[in-house]
This record gives sequence, structure tokens and C-alpha cells, in this order.
Amino acid sequence: MTTLRHHLRAGLARLPPGVRREVLHRLGRYAPWEVEFDFTPPRPGPGEETGPPDFVGIGAQKAGTTWWYELMMTHPRLSAPDGVHKERHFFDRFGARAMGPGDIGQYHGWFPRPPGTLTGEWTPDYMGYPWVPPLLARAAPDTRLLVLVRDPVDRFRSGLAHLDRMGQPRDGTALADAVRRGFYHRALEGWMDRVDAGAVLVLQYERCIADRDGQLDATFRHLGLEPHHPPPETRPAAGDRHQPLDEEVRRQLVELYAPDVTALADRFGQLDLTLWPNFAYLAGPAPSPSAGDPGPVPNSPT
Repeated sequence: MTTLRHHLRAGLARLPPGVRREVLHRLGRYAPWEVEFDFTPPRPGPGEETGPPDFVGIGAQKAGTTWWYELMMTHPRLSAPDGVHKERHFFDRFGARAMGPGDIGQYHGWFPRPPGTLTGEWTPDYMGYPWVPPLLARAAPDTRLLVLVRDPVDRFRSGLAHLDRMGQPRDGTALADAVRRGFYHRALEGWMDRVDAGAVLVLQYERCIADRDGQLDATFRHLGLEPHHPPPETRPAAGDRHQPLDEEVRRQLVELYAPDVTALADRFGQLDLTLWPNFAYLAGPAPSPSAGDPGPVPNSPT
């Protein structure tokens, strides 16, 4: 049965995204981000207990979060329920309706775990939903937060590739959303007003690529876990690497993002802007420009 399931999943994965969605919908299967999804939690396994998540990843989309989550899950003291997506999207709907005590209990039900292990989720959309911070603070007041960010221009480029793969149009609404997702500091402000700064770990995708084990150590330390280094593996697939981006558009994006990148680097001192080619000029040697002065925009394309 397990082998059959594996073959079925592999077959579905080879289908174009639109066709795969249609097949799954005909089978009554919906993703957590789709409005038809049933939020009834899975039944805990023998000996498992449920409760609030120990960690929640809140961003950013197209910054390697799936790759990083899967690496984290190789730790012997982290667990994830079988067949449950890393993205729960549980709080999405509460932007339009109130969350009650029963909803909090339902949320806890999505985190079964064997005794002695930790578990959590990673829903990148949460970072940009301003109603989520107070709701998560109510549902999981002691959870540790993880944020994985990427050069915002490269993240935008990857966002366009994602739209194309999903067969979605590049209309104004989609492009505005893709641009919005790169304003990391703006999105995190609402979170930092609600949580203790020590509960938040901000990681850089580029640094995780360059120093995987060191950044995993930092991640596990943030969760109160001992170091663990999974076997060497290839880097995450970069299907957006050759996504064309007009040079004038790139310059425009750099100008838009520069004040936010400066504010992010000022707030989270561990960020290394030399790892973001589009914003390395902000790292010095001259003082970082103020939020109202983005400074010169580099001419060379990325």
C-alpha cells in the first residue's frame, strides 16, 4: 500500500499544476490555502499528544522555506505528522471572522507529536497578514518564530516564475502581491510589536546556502535543541534562475526596496547585505542611507 501511495504521489507530481489541482479536487482533496479545505485536525497516533506548536515559520514565500523545513525535520527531536503539509494556513480565514476558543483547540489538534519531541508549521503567508500576530499570540503564546528572507529582487523574480508555473496571469493584483512580499521589515513590524524579540530568528537564504550546517545549528539552538547535521545534499532547486527581468524593472525594484532593506539590517544586525547582490552597496563602506534616501542604485544587472 505504501509503494502504491508513493507511485500515485509521484505520478501526480509529474502533472502540470492546473491538471494536478483538477484531479485532486475531483477526489475531494484540497490544499490548506484553498477555501474548501477541511480544518478538522488529524487523529493523533498511539501515544501522541497535541498542543500549541513549538515553532512557527512565518516567511518568506520563495525564500527556500520548504527546503529549510525539510532539513529541520531530519532532527531526531523534531516530528511532523504524516501527510500533513508544512503550511497550515489556519489563520488565513480569521481576517474576515472572529477566532473563538474552539478554533484555538482545533489549531492545537494540528500538532500531534510523540512525547519528548517538538513540532510546528511554516506558513510563509503569515508574515504579510496583519491579523495573524495577535491571533497566534493567543493560540500559541510561547511559540518560537522563524523567518527566512532572500534578496527581495531575487524573491520577486522567483515569485514571477511561481506564477508562470501555476498558470496564473501576471495581472496587476498578482504583481502587486509579488512586490509586497519583499518588504520584509514592513511586514515584521506588526510581529515585533506583539512578540519578544528573543523569540524571533531571522535567517538569510543566501547564508543558509553558503553555510548550511552553521545556520542549522543557529536554528536548532533557537528551538532549544542540540546540533544536528543531516547528510550532504544538493542545494534547493532554483527554477527561477533564468527568469528574465528587465534591467529598468530591476533598478526600480532596488529603489523601492532599499529603505526597507536598510531598516531590516538596522533592526536585525546579523543580516549580511553583501550576500544580496542587489543591495550590497548598502553595506558600506559609506554609512547606510536613511529610510528617506535610498542612495545610488547599482548599474550592473544581477
